[in-house]
Amino acid sequence: MSKFKLFMENFLVYGLGSVISKVIPLIMLPIITRLMPDPAFYGLFDLSHTITSFGTAIAILGMYDAMFRYFFERDDEEYRKDICSTAFIFTLGTSIAIFLLMILFEKEIAVWVFADEQYGLLVYLTAIATLLGATNGIISAPTRMQNKRKVFLVTNTLSPIIGYAVSIPLLLAGHYLVALPLAGIVSSFLLEGAFAYMNRRFFSFNRFHGEYLRNMLKLAVPLAPTFLVYWLFNSADRLMISNMLGVQANGIYSIGSKLGLASQFIYQAFAGGWQYFAFSTMKEENQVESNSKVFEYLGLVSFISCMFICAISKEFYELVFTGEYVAGYIVSPYLFLAPLLLMLYQVIANQFLVVKKTWPGMMVLALGALSNIGFNYWLIPLLGVEGAGLATLLGYILTVLLASLVLMRMKLLIVTGRFLLAIGVMAMYFTVWRCCLINELGMSLGAAVLGTVILLVLYRQEVGMLMKR
Repeated sequence: MSKFKLFMENFLVYGLGSVISKVIPLIMLPIITRLMPDPAFYGLFDLSHTITSFGTAIAILGMYDAMFRYFFERDDEEYRKDICSTAFIFTLGTSIAIFLLMILFEKEIAVWVFADEQYGLLVYLTAIATLLGATNGIISAPTRMQNKRKVFLVTNTLSPIIGYAVSIPLLLAGHYLVALPLAGIVSSFLLEGAFAYMNRRFFSFNRFHGEYLRNMLKLAVPLAPTFLVYWLFNSADRLMISNMLGVQANGIYSIGSKLGLASQFIYQAFAGGWQYFAFSTMKEENQVESNSKVFEYLGLVSFISCMFICAISKEFYELVFTGEYVAGYIVSPYLFLAPLLLMLYQVIANQFLVVKKTWPGMMVLALGALSNIGFNYWLIPLLGVEGAGLATLLGYILTVLLASLVLMRMKLLIVTGRFLLAIGVMAMYFTVWRCCLINELGMSLGAAVLGTVILLVLYRQEVGMLMKR
């Protein structure tokens, strides 16, 4: 199978699975907001999810990527079973430790995160979600390592369906605080059981190897701060909004981020198929050139899709939401583009993993996260929730820029002049839209079409090849 076909098949199949998993929540979101009339409850759920992602990142400690990398080190079934088993046993231990610490410091977490110790029950649910999330990530990994795309489609369809089957009755009964967290727990538990059964041959407590663990930790430990930095990127704005503007503002900001679910279609399609593609082709001679082309092409898709999201964001929120939730439209374009920039970063940062030098990527991400926090302190008091969205976007822009410069110096990335021109077109459109066209749907769409035509002309040769294929 050609590299182009391998990448496109994974991108499209995982994209379809991601569309299914994200379209269902997007369709259900107006219903959820009407059943949960106070944005403060949605803000509390968003904070719970924030802490879950933090605990999960600590528990996994970079082991997922290290396991993925070493899985493809040898084409040996028994060796791969040893790698998976060792990673699972290690992660199970760290997950249980994080779970117990969250239970032990329940009151402190409730006060620091939710601003009131009465939310202790929410902390317990968050601890359970963390335990399931970390172990589920490892148990489900062999499915992706074997590129079982049909399983991915089925599980991504079932997960939100199970969640809403649990949450909607609870919301109708008035249990606003626990409905969404409890639904996530039930869904995760059932899916983890399904993956444990499907991948049972890859996991055994008798296959733990200390030497393999040491090798994986050498790769994983430098990655652990990377995942914590990802958490800062995704969560610092929410914590700072809650402290500076209140939980209700965080609920509005969270709803504003939901149009970004559309960008998750692209991001999840990439993430689902990228690791298999990247590691299965990492030893080829033209790997740098291929990786650089993927970076450019995904950048092009990101820019075009963001232009149209900018154009329709206000009208979309006015059509779908009511009351205070409508104000979230202002941050949606920023938070739509941010995950796509993360996708671009991960494309090029994978080069650090291929050459087993993960610390430069960690340093670049850390600088980006620190800049994000600094931008938040400056922009949230100045622009409110829009300032938080802008801060997140600026942090990711700086991260991609720094990573590109480092990798170009290491001769692991090629950036062409036409891609720099495409970046200029995107920057010009975004500036003009925010300053002049934000209330003009027709003109915004017209400008988006013009920008798209310019970008497609720049890459007309590749567009022609894609149409033929």
